[in-house]
Amino acid sequence: MFDLTVSPEKKDTRSGFGQGLAELGDSNPNVVALCADLIGSLKMNAFQKAHPKRFFQVGIAEANMMGVAAGLATAGKIPFTGTFANFSTGRVYDQIRQSIAYSDKNVKICASHAGLTLGEDGATHQILEDIGMMKMLPNMTVIVPCDYNQTRLATLALADHHGPAYLRFGRPSWAIFTPAEDNFVIGKAQMLKPGADVSIFATGHLVWKSIQAAQALMEKGIDAEVINIHTIKPLDVKAILDSARKTGCVVTAEEHQRNGGLGDSVAQVLAMHLPTPMEMVAVDDQFGESGTPAQLMTKYGIDTEDVIAASERAVARK
Repeated sequence: MFDLTVSPEKKDTRSGFGQGLAELGDSNPNVVALCADLIGSLKMNAFQKAHPKRFFQVGIAEANMMGVAAGLATAGKIPFTGTFANFSTGRVYDQIRQSIAYSDKNVKICASHAGLTLGEDGATHQILEDIGMMKMLPNMTVIVPCDYNQTRLATLALADHHGPAYLRFGRPSWAIFTPAEDNFVIGKAQMLKPGADVSIFATGHLVWKSIQAAQALMEKGIDAEVINIHTIKPLDVKAILDSARKTGCVVTAEEHQRNGGLGDSVAQVLAMHLPTPMEMVAVDDQFGESGTPAQLMTKYGIDTEDVIAASERAVARK
């Protein structure tokens, strides 16, 4: 179990993307990068500086960026697009569906500032529907890493993965708790803490919250298993079923709408193969608002205490 008496180093997951992209720029000449006027926010500066001829600043024209990326993929390049999650999905869904997913283009859609933890920019920028939008597209891979190290590794892995992919990460400084050189496998869930009483399947920023919740639950006599579902699609069905069989109840935790996110995917698996008591920690059909990440996570029910309470409810239903 993680030692929660020692405060971990913190760093934003978007910087993990920037570091991974910079490394790819040096190691893979086919990798190109496109940005919609948010180079600093997406931490794409290092790639731009080192490889200016392979970097395309398209301006505030996200739909055009997706079309250009599709064209570059057709020519054998590996495009990584960068802008906020809201603009990476909601604003350009038609272009992604028609020009990238439908024709199975090798485009990596990299999206920062996702979820409520975007913070003070408010509801217009805090997209909470993007995982659902992306996972419903045929051919699309959806990855939501949990910390700086894993975001870097996911970025590196995507260059070797053929096909369209959506990589979702965030703005705030967050605990770094996975190894810098971990074995990251797309589609393979990551066991963080074995347990016997309840399975907590978490993704993104909620993985750290779930680790904290598991520690508190242990003090209450509940042995929680924590599994990081960093790949929403393809989903690691075996890991979910193996854990649910062992513990007999399940909690999902995510920074996303309850509808369409990780919880929906896990519920579908359980309904088809292993009906199991289940609770979901997610935003309940609401838009966000302006506030600090901590304030918003508490208000909208996706904080550590919410994972604890959901776990207790799930155990009581066994």
